[in-house]
Amino acid sequence: MSAEFDHSEGDVNLGARRQHWQAKELPDATHEMLAEDARWFLHQSMSTPCLNAVVAAQGSWLTDAGGRRILDFHGNSLHQVGYGHPKVMAAITNTLAQLPFSPRRYTNQPAIDLARRLCTAAPIEEAKLLFAPGGTAAIGMALKLARVVTGRFKTLSMWDSFHGASLDAISIGGEAVFRQGMGPLLPGAEHVPPFEPGQCAFGCGGQCALRCVDYIDYCLKKEGDVAAVIVETVRCTDVQVPPLEYYRRLRDSCTRHGALLILDEIPIALGRTGTLFAVERYGIEPDMLVIGKGLGGASMPLAALITHARFDVAQHISLGHYTHEKNPVACAAGLAVLQVIDEEGLLARSRHLGAMSLERLTRLAAELPVISEVRGVGLLLGIELRDQGERAASDLAEAVLYRCLSEGLSFKVGQGNVLVLAPPLNILEDELWWALDCIAAAIRAEMLA
Repeated sequence: MSAEFDHSEGDVNLGARRQHWQAKELPDATHEMLAEDARWFLHQSMSTPCLNAVVAAQGSWLTDAGGRRILDFHGNSLHQVGYGHPKVMAAITNTLAQLPFSPRRYTNQPAIDLARRLCTAAPIEEAKLLFAPGGTAAIGMALKLARVVTGRFKTLSMWDSFHGASLDAISIGGEAVFRQGMGPLLPGAEHVPPFEPGQCAFGCGGQCALRCVDYIDYCLKKEGDVAAVIVETVRCTDVQVPPLEYYRRLRDSCTRHGALLILDEIPIALGRTGTLFAVERYGIEPDMLVIGKGLGGASMPLAALITHARFDVAQHISLGHYTHEKNPVACAAGLAVLQVIDEEGLLARSRHLGAMSLERLTRLAAELPVISEVRGVGLLLGIELRDQGERAASDLAEAVLYRCLSEGLSFKVGQGNVLVLAPPLNILEDELWWALDCIAAAIRAEMLA
């Protein structure tokens, strides 16, 4: 079966460049592992067949089956405290030895303690929460609760957004690689253009005039019965950081039209943007906040839906009721993550190293015309490339990625042409500067190729 591959979420796992890289860089034993993996796993875009095989993960580094060390600036957005942090591992192993599982109808101390910590830290007054085994499931709970609270079913979300891969999540998501051919999706899942000044659908020309958020207000008024607006506080796939006024207007619009504001921070909460929750930089209070990924300490699957206590109105149904809803081992890992972030000062470190990195990348952009823009907040950084003559920016971005992989650096390519850098918050400074030098060298080499 032939198919067109969407490049918006990074390099295509069946692309010619990947196959050439694998033939050149990987030993025979790894090729055998990849073939066996492809034999038993269903194939899907970006995942199977796989790029490589890993045998270890520690700190900021992966080790592949051929012994190559890889500095990981991708990490599926879950390694804020790095891989295998001693305090996280100790919390997991200690809890595993005593309480490996907590059946439904029972609670446990790690779950209670983590719920208390998150609810008191979240920028929501009198918060309560539910845990889930992954961000997609937590998004599903948020959608169900919004229907119960408002009595409405319509949603408003953004094109190019990502909220998970399940049918309900792709209904509100906006990436073709997940939605294509999947209809019919959830009824009432309406979409609007996202905040994206460089390619603004409203003609802002790179300088945001907030027409996109004004259009959301218009849609809410015309629809009249939208249950919720769902937004990624900062879009992780290409590092789009709205100005302060964006969320102030959005909060006001949702309040006036009776729609709940649900913020998806699954990949970016827990210090990635320099604050524990990204919404803190905007000074507004969402109705619901969804977090995940890094909450499990780069080891355990764990997510949470945090909302107002006044929305605790769904006792008559099951919003989640997941088997691992209060997994004591995962919750112990989450508590250790919060402890590490606090004790190691990772919020301030994210802001400090992020600002230094952004300054360094801004200087690089001034030197290299192929870089159209650099963006960042905390240790979430994006380098957007532009077309170079007849060569598409997406081809250039993919080529830079594979050059860096050959040097031992991994990162994500978002929206086809944005190099997305998300290192652990406790990365060593020398490792960070080496990575930025590696990327600069790869861009320069491809400009001459």
